[in-house]
Amino acid sequence: MANETVFKRYAGNPIVTASAVPRANSIHNSAIVKRGEGDYAAVFRVDEISLDCVLHVGFSQDGINWDIDPDPIQMRSSDPEIFATNFSYDPRLTRLEDTYYLTWCNAGPQGPKIGFATTKDFKTFTQGEDLLPPANRNCVIFPRKIDGKYAIYHRPSDRGHTPFGDIFYATSPDFVHWGCHRFVFGPRGGWQSLKTGPGPAPIETDEGWLLIYHGVWLSCNGYLYYVGGALLDLDKPWKVLYRTKDYLLSPTESYERIGDVPNVCFPSAAVMETDETLRLYYGCADTCVSMAEAKLSDVIQFVKTHSF
Repeated sequence: MANETVFKRYAGNPIVTASAVPRANSIHNSAIVKRGEGDYAAVFRVDEISLDCVLHVGFSQDGINWDIDPDPIQMRSSDPEIFATNFSYDPRLTRLEDTYYLTWCNAGPQGPKIGFATTKDFKTFTQGEDLLPPANRNCVIFPRKIDGKYAIYHRPSDRGHTPFGDIFYATSPDFVHWGCHRFVFGPRGGWQSLKTGPGPAPIETDEGWLLIYHGVWLSCNGYLYYVGGALLDLDKPWKVLYRTKDYLLSPTESYERIGDVPNVCFPSAAVMETDETLRLYYGCADTCVSMAEAKLSDVIQFVKTHSF
């Protein structure tokens, strides 16, 4: 199966552009979940015309046409030292039982760190302590506990554009104390030779945890971002079973190639539909949000047959 037959881009891409929010310069790399039939919710990354990066809530009945709050999320916290910075970006969402867990890059003068908040209704967000200190740029939470503990994939970083990137696994008993950091995988040739990073929250399947991730290589025209996939052991999610040598999605369309950061497909959300269709939401050229669909079984088969 060739990679171009796995994910089919939505014909109406991009589905979200800067026109959706009055002060937006761009909207991309956003987190989307399905709460029920005809009920989608999201946290969008909005880069304002001041080039501050803030987070906005959005709602949709079909996951394609969105109504986005024109005002940024106002996090609640009992501690004034816990706050979302004006450089908050690349959110991810995971549902555990009746609560949605939000992570994002909560960057400050010391560098990028991982912000953390919870919500039950996407109206009130309660912010907790940052999960990980600088420098760390990507973090996704598992949708259930592993061996009795909460678990994440994360990607240590630096203060700049990060010309490196390895994915790690970590656990916590309480969302405060994190440890047992295990190396998962890092760059490895071709389109993922410079860095890697976790995309949407891992999806549990009979074949293992499916992790959609981004891979980056450096060409003479700058950084190029691609979409890959990996299957990892259900009980030991730092153990790689399969990992794509061939990419699943690449920046080929004009809206993926032209923008504030050219040549970027950045996977940030995945939604399972009732017919086993996997909807992948991804940022395009750091400018807009697009969507592509595939059968979950086809994605798993591709990962298994196009691996290292």
